[in-house]
Amino acid sequence: MSTLETRPAAPVAESAAPRGAPLLSVRGVETYYGNIVALKGVDLDVHEGEIVTLIGANGAGKSTLMMTVCGNPRARRGRITFDGRDITHLPTHDIARLRIAQSPEGRRIFPRMTVYENLQMGATLDGFAHFEEDLERMLAIFPRLKERLYQRGGTMSGGEQQMLAIARALMARPRLLLLDEPSLGLAPLIVKQIFEVVRDLNRRDGMTVFLVEQNAYHALKLAHRGYVMVTGTITMSGSGKDLLADPQVQAAYLEGGRS
Repeated sequence: MSTLETRPAAPVAESAAPRGAPLLSVRGVETYYGNIVALKGVDLDVHEGEIVTLIGANGAGKSTLMMTVCGNPRARRGRITFDGRDITHLPTHDIARLRIAQSPEGRRIFPRMTVYENLQMGATLDGFAHFEEDLERMLAIFPRLKERLYQRGGTMSGGEQQMLAIARALMARPRLLLLDEPSLGLAPLIVKQIFEVVRDLNRRDGMTVFLVEQNAYHALKLAHRGYVMVTGTITMSGSGKDLLADPQVQAAYLEGGRS
């Protein structure tokens, strides 16, 4: 697979860029693992009501950026703001209390807990104030979970576990949903179902979504806007439609990726 040459990120077309202050703003963020620079001055915005995707090859730094937003690892330089508040140095649990919820790479459900108990864990930040209502809603969004409600999470299929990871995040009633590689290791039919759920959440409920994804074709079809990351640097940005049509993006990320 070819890679994109590193170049300054192109400005987002006015028609693709929402007006007003972004809900999430990342400015000049640098993140390190020891002495290794993982993120190199990243700039990125997510506006309320948007689906924004970050695509790139494995190891480009996509998941590191999402984890940096959540405070682990911590940005060594730069600034991250959420709804105008600087969260760069906040502890992860305080960031979560601002209603930023993550469905992490690899799902990371609680395997010994039942589906019901996993969903309870997601509702803790909301103080269980709307638990029954939200539980009913999650089981309507993911009917398979209703069939597995009292089954241990670790005994379910990968697709079912991914549904549970997203539902657990949604139980916190987030203003910003962070999805890290939701298609990883899943069959094409399940991937399609997952992306349809994300689209419906955005269209019906106005859910704001920041999506990190290797499946560039599905991600760019879904997203209002997208960014391309190469070795810790944002190299391109634009509407999902424009990036999908870009020859460099097609050559680097879309060859054989239309399943």
